[in-house]
Amino acid sequence: MQSKFINILIVSLILFGWTSIASSQTCIDCHKNNTPNIVSDWQLSKHSQNDVDCYTCHGDGHKDPYDVANAKIPTPETCGECHDTQVEQFKKGKHALAWAAMKAMPTAHMQPMALMEGMKGCGGCHKIGLKSETEMKELSETGAGFGRASCDACHTRHLFSKAEAQEPQACQTCHMGIDHPQWEMYSTSKHGVRYLLKQNKVLPETVAAPKCQTCHFQNGDHEVMTAWGFLAVRLPMPEDEQWATDRATILQGLGVLDPDGKPTARLEVVKAAKVARLTQEDWQKQRDKMLKTCNQCHSLNFAKGELEKGDNMIKEADRLMAEALRIVAGLYQDGIIKKPASYAYAFPDLLTFHDAPTVIEQKLFLMFLEHRMRAFQGACQSRLFALVRLE
Repeated sequence: MQSKFINILIVSLILFGWTSIASSQTCIDCHKNNTPNIVSDWQLSKHSQNDVDCYTCHGDGHKDPYDVANAKIPTPETCGECHDTQVEQFKKGKHALAWAAMKAMPTAHMQPMALMEGMKGCGGCHKIGLKSETEMKELSETGAGFGRASCDACHTRHLFSKAEAQEPQACQTCHMGIDHPQWEMYSTSKHGVRYLLKQNKVLPETVAAPKCQTCHFQNGDHEVMTAWGFLAVRLPMPEDEQWATDRATILQGLGVLDPDGKPTARLEVVKAAKVARLTQEDWQKQRDKMLKTCNQCHSLNFAKGELEKGDNMIKEADRLMAEALRIVAGLYQDGIIKKPASYAYAFPDLLTFHDAPTVIEQKLFLMFLEHRMRAFQGACQSRLFALVRLE
């Protein structure tokens, strides 16, 4: 009986174990000559240590230099075969909506091809988002079939390092620049400086020093979401009448409300991309989540007070932004500058920020994209850039 069991075990190893090892070795031998760093990264990875071989992620369709197109390109579902919890969390967060958010921009299709084609330009970062089967096919046909796994935006291939994805520099790749200045705000804040000093061994390894992941990936949860959202506007309207009026003006500039204050079809786009919290419950859930993290280092009273100061910064920024929007809308009404025919309403369309036809509209869009965004992001990191008024 024992002999029969051993024979079955040997046959199984030959069919499923040794065959796989031999096949992987074939991949390794070939790619050591063609793409050696892919091989060395994989050999250093946890995947290699746990027998996750080339065929696990890429399938067995690619066997020689002439059938490269048969190599399967991983998707989040591929990663989810082993990392199902993380993939399910990711799909509920805003990173998963990045591709949809880019595509939702009203004039995205009008941009220069080099800026939008495939996964270059905006898509270089927004590719982390989930894509439909149709979009996957289109990307493959245009030669942009790689980088569809989403997970590899932070856990870069083929090392797929958890340690890499846990460092703030992993976020820096995308979260910096004119309208995404999170890295500039974080790295120049006390939080960021303290952590960078910790990285440089100036401060002890055990010192409390928050990084991006401390606040946004609490306990490794990949469901990343923020209270105020990307646009720093939310519903319901505040009790403060002036702020409510100013926020309504900004929502009109975003095309979410019409001139009468009624929701437009674009509201559904905002909902789908989750770039704003649209109920008090959604906002409060994220605020409470953040306060719990703050409370690890600060008293709850201090944390609440600081976040409320940030809210007030947004309020002041909204005051100036709304004033500027009304000025430009007034110039349209008086015929001093011509309202673009593509604008649905009498307000400047802030989501067409690449297409500002006049200098004053360019200033308006910079005020929204750069100055207001820095006031908003800086309020979270205790470092503010002043908004400028339109002269």
